[in-house]
Amino acid sequence: MASDPQQLRNIPAGDIPRPGVTARNDLLAASWRLQPRDYVIAHLLAEHRFLTTEQIAAILFRSPRTCRNRLDVLRRIGFIDWFMPVHPVHGRLPVHWVPGPLSARYVALYHGQKLPSSRAVRDERDAHPAAATRLGHLVHADGVNQFFIDLLTYARARPGARLARWWSARTTFAKVNHNTRPDGHGVWVDGDRQVAFFLEHDTGTETHAVRAGKLPGYRTLRDKGGLAWPVLFWLPTTRVEQHLHDYLAAQPGSTDAVIVATGARDYATGCGGPAGPVWHLVGYGPRRWRLAELPGPVGAGGQAYHPGPPAPEEDPLYLLGDAH
Repeated sequence: MASDPQQLRNIPAGDIPRPGVTARNDLLAASWRLQPRDYVIAHLLAEHRFLTTEQIAAILFRSPRTCRNRLDVLRRIGFIDWFMPVHPVHGRLPVHWVPGPLSARYVALYHGQKLPSSRAVRDERDAHPAAATRLGHLVHADGVNQFFIDLLTYARARPGARLARWWSARTTFAKVNHNTRPDGHGVWVDGDRQVAFFLEHDTGTETHAVRAGKLPGYRTLRDKGGLAWPVLFWLPTTRVEQHLHDYLAAQPGSTDAVIVATGARDYATGCGGPAGPVWHLVGYGPRRWRLAELPGPVGAGGQAYHPGPPAPEEDPLYLLGDAH
């Protein structure tokens, strides 16, 4: 007997049909239309708030057209939503995808959390276009996400490479439990090498003094017995990068007890992106290191200020299983 294509599946315990609720707002009723890849999208949007069509396509689809078609289906059934920001300087920006009522409900059920109200989901969605009009806000957020998307894209074409953990800024702050505020945290695996790191994404608008001013927080974190992971400054150009090295060299003790590595996006374009041999360790000569070669052992964790190694489900593509 052929299986019913509308058979309900893949829904965490706790979501049951509710009288008077339309299918658009009922996760169980829509479950037959959802695939593991759709649930991955739900988790990514919940953690990182928004991603562009191009970013989602790069890590989960074989073609941008297939991606656009699928995202449109998910939007029409209320699983995800979108906005098209208009920047006061750059004009109309790419479409950005955000959680919809059903994906927000799914993620809450998956984690055993309180279900968000429709109003809360709507208010969160509507906040993004407003934030996009603040000069630099969306550009910076997109750049942070793109760094990790580039790692996932690289891993997609290289057996043995994977991004074992990708935390947003707010998750990193909550897990590390310290006043250091990196833009993100990841654990990168390439073959038998593994490195954990903090990311400082730089759009080129900060001064070197501001950049250097972020390092004492990481030093304090290490002094408290916490994380000795490298701090990656992802800079726009090699010119900015060299000037930062010169500035730090002229400030005695500025990098004491902190591993600082810099990479320039203009240089990395032809060198494998952030996974490639693009990282220049401050104080370690001119050599460029691969990301997996940087000194950033994950450690066992189990102590204050140290979240420990990544769990399998922290892989952002975990729900795809062996397929990725």
